[in-house]
Amino acid sequence: MTALPRGRDGERAEQVLKPENWEITYRWARRIAISVVGGTVLAIGVAMIVLPGPAFVVIPLGLAILGAEYAWARRWLRKVKSRTAAIVARVRNTGRKTESSPPAQAVRQTAAATAATPDEPPR
Repeated sequence: MTALPRGRDGERAEQVLKPENWEITYRWARRIAISVVGGTVLAIGVAMIVLPGPAFVVIPLGLAILGAEYAWARRWLRKVKSRTAAIVARVRNTGRKTESSPPAQAVRQTAAATAATPDEPPR
């Protein structure tokens, strides 16, 4: 049998394989897996901006996966959430303003006046 080489790299390889160091190995394996999966999902989401697909759903999903390990991804995800909430609120408020806008009120008043006097011919 061949022994592992001694020296800096050989000693480190033996240390990583020891059961008491498995926690460190697990953390690195988890970080690498999250990086690969989250980065892939984020890259697919960015590609979907140009290609057909739900980019605005996939990009936050990729950031959420990466946010499990990286603070910068959590910050970006917070920014995306706040901007999305602002856009949704603006769209909802815009829809309400069109209902009570002056042209809509004028149409309602004209319709009410026409309905009140059905015997007169239209002008």
